[in-house]
Amino acid sequence: MFRARAEQYIGGRWRKSAADALIDVVDPATERVIGQVPAGDARDVAAAVAAARAALPGWAATAPAERAAVLAAARDLMAARREEIAATVSAELGAPPAFAMAVHADLPTTVMGTFAALAAEHSFEERVGNSRVFQEPVGVVGAITPWNYPLHQVVAKAAPALAAGCTVVLKPAEDTPLVAQLLAVILDEAGLPEGVFNLVTGLGPVAGQALAEHPDVDLVSFTGSTAVGRRIGAAAGGAVKRVALELGGKSANVILPGADLARAVNVGIANVFANSGQTCSAWTRMLIDAERYDEAVEIAAAAAAKYVPGERLGPVVNAKQHERVRGYIRRGVAEGARIVAGGPETPEGMETGYFIRPTVFADVRPEMAIAQEEIFGPVVVLIRYEDEEDALRIANGTVYGLAGAVWGADEEGAVAFARRMDTGQVDINGGRFNPRAPFGGYKQSGVGRELGAHGLAEYLQTKSLQF
Repeated sequence: MFRARAEQYIGGRWRKSAADALIDVVDPATERVIGQVPAGDARDVAAAVAAARAALPGWAATAPAERAAVLAAARDLMAARREEIAATVSAELGAPPAFAMAVHADLPTTVMGTFAALAAEHSFEERVGNSRVFQEPVGVVGAITPWNYPLHQVVAKAAPALAAGCTVVLKPAEDTPLVAQLLAVILDEAGLPEGVFNLVTGLGPVAGQALAEHPDVDLVSFTGSTAVGRRIGAAAGGAVKRVALELGGKSANVILPGADLARAVNVGIANVFANSGQTCSAWTRMLIDAERYDEAVEIAAAAAAKYVPGERLGPVVNAKQHERVRGYIRRGVAEGARIVAGGPETPEGMETGYFIRPTVFADVRPEMAIAQEEIFGPVVVLIRYEDEEDALRIANGTVYGLAGAVWGADEEGAVAFARRMDTGQVDINGGRFNPRAPFGGYKQSGVGRELGAHGLAEYLQTKSLQF
């Protein structure tokens, strides 16, 4: 595990924070403090932004091939330190070791590699008639990242920004800052010039707000709750500043008549319970036709029983989130939904740690809070529909539109249904995650896209010269 540093990474070196306060980093499985990082404030943010601004001309002028080489070196160093990365995320997030290795270590390493490749292969200039059109870096990027995928979300912002020629100031989530500090070490070892990447730890309402509002930040990229996203969007709008917002979700897993029910339900349960349910794109609403609904409930309950807290299912991130998720479970019961697996009670033998029983609700009506609001825990709701139009109405019947899934007897029918869903990404019959495909939402799930060429484009602006 990476040992916490009680310093900020600014201008290519670790330096004492301007603030004296520290933040405890807690292992959510044991409730023990495993390290401390600075509770940085606006002074640290100002120093980091100044370093990023000073480094911008040189990095923007660096040839894309050279930027690609630095990102490729970072990818290789991440691969070499995958065990340290996984152990760090397991400690600060509580992720089970195998999941931490495959998803929290290997996935961001892959993503770093995709942007190394894109930096080398992307055309930053084109001819359009009598014009030469250039794509140039936006400038200084303020990246504010969440705790649920603490390295992947950082890489999904920092890697395309660096590939584009931008400089970065990162404010990671205060619950999971250690793996972000480890990435700063890796980028330094990869040869990134001083000031191109800067890291300030601190609380969201203090350091995060200061970063979002700083006048020398040209683009704010934020992943987190829709409520905070609105505030960042409002602040950026007042300064006519670009934003990229990846926000909440309440994604629908639509199982059409004739689909492989057992596979669709089992994969759907696995999708929701991965990362202890702390995934914004999780398919937390499972929609099943009335004729096969009861069978689906039985399959879902049996699947949930395989997710044993402390083994296959880790804790949620902190005490506040623990009580929040349990509160939603109690609310679902009060609304009249039926628990067929799990519940709000503490898992047997798990008095220490923020563990929650994997919970499946049946007899859920679309208007219930547990079917409308993002719970962010291992909770899935099963909703009955009468026909495909009813299923579409329910699937589109929330303020969110981040992701989803469709299962059908034939791919063409599933694709036709998915095309009518108001959501940014849909998996067809269990389609695999593609780290080069654009990721982002419709409606209140956000603005902009991450990953692949579309993710790179967020950090570029266009200039045309006429001849």
